[in-house]
Amino acid sequence: MNEMLVPEDMDGARLDQALELLLPGSSLRERRRAWEAGAVLVDGRARSKGFRVSVGQRLVLAARERGESSPVLGVRLLSVQGDYAALFKPGGMHSAAIAGRDNPSVERLLPELLPGRGAWLLNRLDFLTSGIVLAALTPEAATRYYELEDAGRVTKEYRALVRGCLEWPVTVMNALDTDGRKKTKVLAREDESPLRWTRAEPLEYDEDHDRTLLKVVIHKGARHQIRAHLAHVLLPIVGDPLYGGGEGERLFLHHGRLSFEGFEVAVESGFPVAGGGAGSGEDHPSG
Repeated sequence: MNEMLVPEDMDGARLDQALELLLPGSSLRERRRAWEAGAVLVDGRARSKGFRVSVGQRLVLAARERGESSPVLGVRLLSVQGDYAALFKPGGMHSAAIAGRDNPSVERLLPELLPGRGAWLLNRLDFLTSGIVLAALTPEAATRYYELEDAGRVTKEYRALVRGCLEWPVTVMNALDTDGRKKTKVLAREDESPLRWTRAEPLEYDEDHDRTLLKVVIHKGARHQIRAHLAHVLLPIVGDPLYGGGEGERLFLHHGRLSFEGFEVAVESGFPVAGGGAGSGEDHPSG
């Protein structure tokens, strides 16, 4: 394992550029390959290639070897209940493997986290979103989950830290256009299916920073649904590079609870609200 503190002349550099400190003389392509093949940690947390480093932060390059434990990447097994397994995905990691690339992902780690058992991802989170990813351990369990989801019997609860004040619960019912777009477009018409609606409930308001911690509930979801819906009602998520200002080092959206018949799992977000900036909190499993 190699490690080093970020010097002043690297302040604000992208992480894949700052890796030159650990791999002197390497090209940018070589450093990106090293990141994809290993675990790059900044102050103990896995980060994406585009993360901007700051003076004094500790960079660690821990090469992953066959059989090495996956928690170094921040992914961990939360719970196995019947034919379903819940895993924690940190922000800055893909849920599914990308064809033709070796990027770290929850899907690539399934054989390591669930040795000897076939497993299929049932949901995906955006690259920057943290929280629960669910896997089925049998084809029958996968079919049953999708049937429950289509019937509106799966509840997905998130925590979102947003800019602005929400005083009362709101349900955003607008239909979404996700085809061929980097950003999901919110349409003027209402989606006929409540499965695609987003319900947000205020939990805590920080007047000093004008931001609100929300409980957000969906039942099925579409690409960028929560991010696009909240921005549409002028409540962009803190740190969102597409639908908000993109300030800070992370997207404050976390999938914290998942429940359906015979299964429930939860993991806390640790998001700060009053009395602090948009810093990072540790995630702790519960339930």
